[in-house]
Amino acid sequence: MAVSVPWLLGLALHGAVFLCGIVCASALTVAQGEFGGQCLLYGAVSWNGSALVPRSFSHVSLCYFVSAVSVVVALCCFAVLLYSCCADEPHRACLTFTLVVAAVILLFLLISACVLRAGMDVLCASIVHTKQLARYRQPCLGKPLQARASAWVNVFLWCLLLAWLLIQQRREAPIPLLRHQDPEWSAETEAILGGQPRRS
Repeated sequence: MAVSVPWLLGLALHGAVFLCGIVCASALTVAQGEFGGQCLLYGAVSWNGSALVPRSFSHVSLCYFVSAVSVVVALCCFAVLLYSCCADEPHRACLTFTLVVAAVILLFLLISACVLRAGMDVLCASIVHTKQLARYRQPCLGKPLQARASAWVNVFLWCLLLAWLLIQQRREAPIPLLRHQDPEWSAETEAILGGQPRRS
């Protein structure tokens, strides 16, 4: 099965998006586990003199939404990778459907990345406003920050993937048929019929 270089580039983008989705979902899940399953996004913390104590949490469904989007995107990319190992390059109709799905996925990825960014900004602002924590670095906050970075890298890679799909669709565009009004039509008919004179 011969595969073109642009299609290999698309497979590489799918693989990178798959890895970013897994990293984002796993990092956020580990961070939830370190705080008893609670969601730290949009949370507030305080310092009791010896440890970081969360004062408030956001609803756990918020973290579940972000994790679910990352997992679904990763599974979609994994399915594309498996399909590509058993099939040839997709036709134009398949590319059109994939393009629509990719645009919807990009929208959800952007929403989840914005939720992660805003939620972590609120949490970090709570830490900064606690004077006792000015020189304290909490190791468990590394996981949510890793999830946020992975989410934005995923959005960037998915934008590249969407651009790649647009280019592939342009390449697979059908060649338009000649019509009687086209100047190429007269040239072709004259070559076939032996150059009959045109009627005015």
